[in-house]
Amino acid sequence: MEALRADMFEEICPSSLLPFRIGGDKWAGLVLRCLEDGPRRYSELRVPLARISPKSLTQSLRGLERDGFVRRIESGRRVTYELTELGRSLLEPVRVFCAWVEEHWDELLDARES
Repeated sequence: MEALRADMFEEICPSSLLPFRIGGDKWAGLVLRCLEDGPRRYSELRVPLARISPKSLTQSLRGLERDGFVRRIESGRRVTYELTELGRSLLEPVRVFCAWVEEHWDELLDARES
């Protein structure tokens, strides 16, 4: 599996303008996208999600796990996170939301500034 890139998400990411939240969490969509290719360790997730505080990332992972979208797997001292089938079913709606935000980017920015 390919490593997650630090530049996976733009500095000004459309997710910050997304008026829809998964489980009330503004970072959940990004976490789901990071897990779409398979299980990842917390330290791997921190690479593309560096602008999220460690506390917020932990809260996002716990919320996604609580809601049944992510599974936490412990193997000795190694902990990984992976999408459940329910979590995988959210990937397409997340893509649709992202496409919508890209299409309405200017309008959303104008609304936030006014």
